[in-house]
Amino acid sequence: MRIPFTKMQGAGNDFVVLDETRARLGLGTAHYRFLADRHFGVGADQILTVRPSPAPDIDFEYLIHNADGAEVEQCGNGARCFARFVRDAGLTAKDAIRVLTRGGVIEPKLQADGRVTVNMGAPVFEPEHVPFAPGPVPAQPSGSWQQWPLRLGASALDAVVLVAVVSMGNPHAIQLVGDVATAPVLLQGPLIEHHPFFPNRVNAGFMQVQSRHQIRLRVFERGSGETLACGSGACAAVVAGIRLGLLDAEVDVQTHGGVLTISWAGGSAPVMMTGPATTVFHGEIDIPNDLPNVS
Repeated sequence: MRIPFTKMQGAGNDFVVLDETRARLGLGTAHYRFLADRHFGVGADQILTVRPSPAPDIDFEYLIHNADGAEVEQCGNGARCFARFVRDAGLTAKDAIRVLTRGGVIEPKLQADGRVTVNMGAPVFEPEHVPFAPGPVPAQPSGSWQQWPLRLGASALDAVVLVAVVSMGNPHAIQLVGDVATAPVLLQGPLIEHHPFFPNRVNAGFMQVQSRHQIRLRVFERGSGETLACGSGACAAVVAGIRLGLLDAEVDVQTHGGVLTISWAGGSAPVMMTGPATTVFHGEIDIPNDLPNVS
């Protein structure tokens, strides 16, 4: 089966974008894994699928599959690339669109300078809605909020880290570190991602506060590993920093792939994310018919 695709990136977070506005491609888990594979496929952190409007007040539906083939609720950097794709492909003439994801409705808007701003919706803190199930483990007060201890292993000698827990349509656990360059992202990231307190797994963020309006961030993404940038992770980190009393309402987030600007007025206000979205190339690829475990 041969399919067309567009390769895009937002702050180094890279995507394969598929257009299903005219017809479904009929892809399954193994197909998405193949497309994301950097040796045998195209290579990407996530696969983004564009589908037509499912409701009168919605412009498009947006599906996200991680590199492991699993469908997830949200991807902020992908949302910016999604908006750039539908505009450049002539699928809409609008600068601002409403898009349905598994995590809810988001509203990307193309800016005059080429960047894209995404209304990511309000953060969610209720543990059962993240979802986060710490059982009898108590939270530790911090600033005007709280952090939760996670033991990363069964032994009493294993590390215990404190994380702030928030959902941006997908779950995030953010810990404060002194220096992101030396933070144990590749060691602790998988342990946090698969921690039993998170029934749907979790994205693990490592945040270094440089000032009240600037942070550095690395994220070990659920199903993809560490990426060059994570838009929803940047939103979650800034929200956590504001609630912990460490950050102001607008923050520049320095990732390996570039800078994202995040703003949040607090409470039930939406989180706004602004950053780049770039088309890398267009192509076609033959997907083998004999891929294992196709679903």
